[in-house]
This record gives sequence, C-alpha cells and structure tokens, in this order.
Amino acid sequence: MRFQPTQLVLSAAAIGVAGIVFSQSYTTAMASDKAAFVATPEQKLTTRQVAALLDRAHYSNKRFDSEMGMQVLQMYFDRLDPNHTLFLQSDIDELTKKYGASFADRLKQGDLTATQNIFNRYIQRSNEYYNFADKFLSKEIDLNRNDSVILDREKEPRFTTASEQQKYWERQLTLQIINLTLGQEEDKARDELYTKHPELTKGNDLILGEDRNPREVLLNRLHRQQEQLDRIKSDEIMESVLNTAMLTYDPHSNYYAPVQSVEMQVQSNLQLEGIGVTIRPYRKNPDYTQIVTLVEGGPAAKSGQVQPNDLIMAVAKDGENLQDVVGWSTREVVALIRGKRGTDVTVKVKQPNSPDAAARTIVLTRDVIEQEDAGVTHRIVTVKPEGSNQEKRIGVLEIPSFYLNYQARRSGQDYRSVSIDTQNELKKLNEKNIDGLVVDLRNNPGGSLDEVAKMLGLFIKEGPLVQIRDNRGNVQVYQDEDGGKQLYSGDMVVITNMASASASEIFAAAIQDYGRGLVVGSTTTGKGSAQIQLDSLALGSATLTQRKFYRVTGGSTQNKGVVPDIPLINIYEGAEFSERDQKNAMAWDTIKTSPYKPEGKFTSNTLATLNQQSKIRQTTNPQFVYLDTLNKVRNMEDDKKAVKLNINERRARQKQIEQKTLDAENARRKATGLKPYDSWTQYQAAVESMFEERSRLKNDERPKLPEDEIYVIEAAKIMLEANKLQRFQQLEDSK
Repeated sequence: MRFQPTQLVLSAAAIGVAGIVFSQSYTTAMASDKAAFVATPEQKLTTRQVAALLDRAHYSNKRFDSEMGMQVLQMYFDRLDPNHTLFLQSDIDELTKKYGASFADRLKQGDLTATQNIFNRYIQRSNEYYNFADKFLSKEIDLNRNDSVILDREKEPRFTTASEQQKYWERQLTLQIINLTLGQEEDKARDELYTKHPELTKGNDLILGEDRNPREVLLNRLHRQQEQLDRIKSDEIMESVLNTAMLTYDPHSNYYAPVQSVEMQVQSNLQLEGIGVTIRPYRKNPDYTQIVTLVEGGPAAKSGQVQPNDLIMAVAKDGENLQDVVGWSTREVVALIRGKRGTDVTVKVKQPNSPDAAARTIVLTRDVIEQEDAGVTHRIVTVKPEGSNQEKRIGVLEIPSFYLNYQARRSGQDYRSVSIDTQNELKKLNEKNIDGLVVDLRNNPGGSLDEVAKMLGLFIKEGPLVQIRDNRGNVQVYQDEDGGKQLYSGDMVVITNMASASASEIFAAAIQDYGRGLVVGSTTTGKGSAQIQLDSLALGSATLTQRKFYRVTGGSTQNKGVVPDIPLINIYEGAEFSERDQKNAMAWDTIKTSPYKPEGKFTSNTLATLNQQSKIRQTTNPQFVYLDTLNKVRNMEDDKKAVKLNINERRARQKQIEQKTLDAENARRKATGLKPYDSWTQYQAAVESMFEERSRLKNDERPKLPEDEIYVIEAAKIMLEANKLQRFQQLEDSK
C-alpha cells in the first residue's frame, strides 16, 4: 500500500500489505575492503535532506545537533555490531574521538566520509572473524568442553584485546556446531520414523532433513555472509547510516535506499506473488530473519502454521532441497521465497529460544495476494454461562487489520475498507439475534486512522474517539458525529495480544474508556505514533514520525499499550517485539482529557470478581494450562545466560525441553479424550502432518485450533458474567 505524505500510517510494520515486506532496513554484512566509494551529488543531497528532516520535522522536536550526532554514532556501532563481538573497544574509542563531535554536522553537509571509514573498519573486523572461523572449522571441533558462552552480548562490554575476542569466537562457533548437530539428529530420527511408518505422513510429501554435516552447513553460512561483503552498493552504505540516524529518533522512522524503495513500489499495487509475510533481521541476532506480521489472506496466514515472531531457518524453492538461510540478508531471503503463482516454496521456521529440533517445516503455495483476499469475517459460537444450562449465541468479528484501499477511493472507484466490511458483517450478526459480541484484534498490526474512527462510530453513540497531537502541540480530535446512531449497542468484549498495534490500540482503548465493553487478553504493542511517507527525496524514500495519538482520557498508548481489564495467558511471553522492547522508543505521556460521556462502567469489584473467576478457569482449562506450560518451557532457554559447550549436556538439556513439551501436549490430549503420543519424534511428525493437511483446506473450512479458540470462548464467558454482575448491581442500587 502506498501512502501519500498527508496520510498517516498507523500500523506496527508501517509499510506494505502484500507479499514480503521489509519492516526494517538493515543488512548484517555489507561491503568488502575494496576501493572507497565517492559519494555522488544525489547521495550527498539525500543525506542533507534526511538530516534536515530530523532537525526540523520529527515529532520529538530534537535538533540534529552534536549531542544527537553522538547518539547516532553510538547506535551505528551497535547496528553494525549488535552483539558486541566485532568492534574492539579501542575501535569505538578511536572512531568516537575522531568523528563523534562532528558526526551530525557531516551528515547535514552531505559528507559521508566518516560513514565510509567506519564501514571500512567494520569490514576489516568482519573479515577477521570469517577468516578465523574458516581456519577453526577446518579441523575437528571438541564438542565436549567444560567452558560456556553467552550468546546475547547486547549489553555486555566490548572486547579489549583480539585474543579475548577470538576466544569468544571459538566458543560461539563451537556452540553453533553443537546446535546444528543436535538439530540434525532430530531431523534424522523424524525421517526414519516417516520411513518406517509412512502412514504418519497422511499422504503428505514432507521434506527430509539436511544431508550435509554440521561443519559444512556452518561454513556455507559464513561463506555466504562473507560473499555479501563483495556485493554492497554505495546506496546501501548511505542507507546504513541514514536509517540509523532516523531510528535514533524512534523505531518507526526509516530511510529506504533506492533498491529497497523499488521493492516497496512493487508491492504498492496490492498484488504480489509470494507467501504474505513482513520480515526484518532479528534484533537479537541479525543472522536470522524474523517474521513480524502475516498478511491476512496470504498463504502463510492461511496455512495456520506460520506465526509472528518466527525465525526463518531454511527455504526450499520449487521442489529443490532445503537451503539454509541463516546469515542471509533479508533481500536474499525475499528472492528465494518469491516465485510464480501456484508454485510451492518450503520454509523451515522456529520460535526464538526454542531448540532447533522444534523447527517446523511448512510447504506453502505461492499466490497473488490481494487486499480482496483479506477482510473482516464473522461467525457465531455457542457458550453456556457459568451455572446455566442455556446456551448463548455469541457473534465473533475477526478483524485482521484496519485496511483501506486508498488508491481506489482516490480514483472514485468502488473500494473495500474495514469499516464498510464490519458494517456489513454486523448487520448479518444483528439479523441472527446474538446475545453478545467478541471483537478479535489479536495479531492486528493496525492501519488507517480514518477507518478506526469510522469503526468506533458503529459501537459508540457519540463523542470524541481519539486525539492526535503534532510536533507543534496542536491537538486534533476525531469525533463520532452520526447523531447517536449505533449499529451495535449490545454487550461486547475485545481480545488483544502483544501483536495488536496502533489502530487496534485506538479501537481497544476507546471501547475501554467509554465502558462499551471489556478488553481481555494481554497488553498491546504500544505503538502510539503515526508516520508520513516521504517520496520526494533525491534517492529512495522514508517514513517519519510526525504525530502521536492519545486516548480520550488524555493518556497515550505509546510504549505503555492498552492494558486489558482481564488478563489471559500471554502466548508471546518473553518475546521482545513490543514497543517497550525497542531502542529509542518514545515515552508514554498524557495530554488534556477530551470531554466525553462514558456509556457504561465496570466497577473495581466487578473487575476483581471477573479476574478471579477467569483465573480459576485458566488454571483448570486444558488449553490454557498447555499454553502456560509452553511459556515456562520456552523460558528455560535464555540467550542472556551462559550455555555449557558440552554436547552431552546440551543434548540432555534439549531432551528435557522436548520431554516437558511432550508432557504438556499429552496432558492436554488426555484431558480432552485424545490418545497421547508415544515419543517426541511421533509428536513432531503428527504436528507436521496435521498442519500440512490443514493448509490444503480453505480458510473457512479449517477447524479452529483449540488453543486459539479458547480465547474466544473465555472472552465470551467473561462478557456474559460481566452482564450478570452488572444486572445484579443495578438491582441492588434500585433497592
């Protein structure tokens, strides 16, 4: 989707609705130690333009002075070397002394020589690592050591000597070999199970595991990374520092070099042959590509197997063998995944902190992803309130994003939008005499500000809906001015999770503030800012944060997010992708309340009772118990903790994690009358086969996963109990 400078972007990823989208511009290894580039007049002008935008137009009103220049420089070091394993402390001290005080002024003048020299030092240190790794991996590796290594060094000090640094490289490479070895052992065991018991595949052609040994796999990863050093273009060197400068102001201001800007234009026509995910380098380890969001209606979302936060481990295109993509740039991963409509692509993914053995191999059929494929859907579930035998009919609205076809609307054509679709779906539900409504905003990344305002008007009588403040302090209030009309005025509840962002947060906040319904689930992303799209730069394009939105109460959703009235198990517990986990995220603050009249009120006693009752159900329901146990199992692995470099200990640790996961699954199966699995391998095979089978069904034919549907059922029960408590309270008040 293409946004004009006057249009506000209210989504977590901020760009794109189709195919594969870069939601962050950054390549781990980028240039060789070849002849220095000489900046072109266009590159110098672009650098001056970006610096001027930051100096004069960003929401924060922070001048791009020497102090900010120093912050940009330090962040530049961290983005080139996020794990503090390449630059020595002496490099940082030397380059900071040389360029720190003048870094901002250089960029304002279009001078990229400091960037080039810093980049050359980065390339020098990168090549030292690759050359060391090549020698180290050319010999047998001791996998039964007694020392340990910490993988996440983001907050650790940089090394002071080359020998200290190389000792770390040796330990880190050893752990990679151990992990690859254990992962291949699991793949081999699963392949042997398929061979002996082909019925487990249920007729699906499941991809077999890697046939290279672990050292070959790792060497290939590292060689590809080093080869990337020879393919850097000068625009990408410019991009590396300009994007860093923008990200120093906030996580949603970005600069895109021409090659990436063209990539965005390819997607702007709302048709792209791909799988439908947004991706970026994984912040904790940019060697991995992370899936940020799924495009509703795309093959990835339709499969039911791909999840936000997944890391892409390997890809197989058009029936070829799986290709390990750890260490690949996002652009290379995109090129491998994209292909002709109707052809298959296989992706191997896993959740962060989970062992490689828990990776999932998924076959997806590429398709043309159109906005028409995505949209609001409705259905009805039946729920029995506590202590009652009478079933209640609860309507469910699933809202994938706050979409709007800007191009069609501007050209005067018929167009789809979330408010139009919601209105149509609500009318259908009203005709079916529902007893309540669940609005599901889980994993909704946001979208159009106009659309979320129109959406709220369907549920709220009248009054302010959201406040937007610009960098000059001017506040614009979006009002519901339909004369008190409500398309739906009954009981309702909104479900959110950590991946509910921006426009989703505006909707949930307004429903909560007006007392129109309860918000249940987990705290939202916390993206309370809006960006403009800038296409007038000499080279490339940019997004710039220029607005911040606030609840009618005056509180921002920025950073803090929307806190649910009733918390449910958080499936993203421990994941670091909310606004609160980002560097340089803008702070939470408040402005004046916009006068409004709440339509209802949930007292503290009511909320306490609802929380207590829901907590009891969550601790006894097999699906919630299963999800809570999985959170605890995932938290057993922590990159910030030291990991022993002993394959037998790692194997035992991995078996322990696998057994706990299997126990959780079998406990759930027993509680729901299903036969437990005999082994971890059988369980993994069954999961792969089940998801492969589901992917062949149309979305409306695919049964809801019980661990997903339980949130809808629980939300409905909470809503019905709240209604009962409120009626009781009204009776007491009338006495």
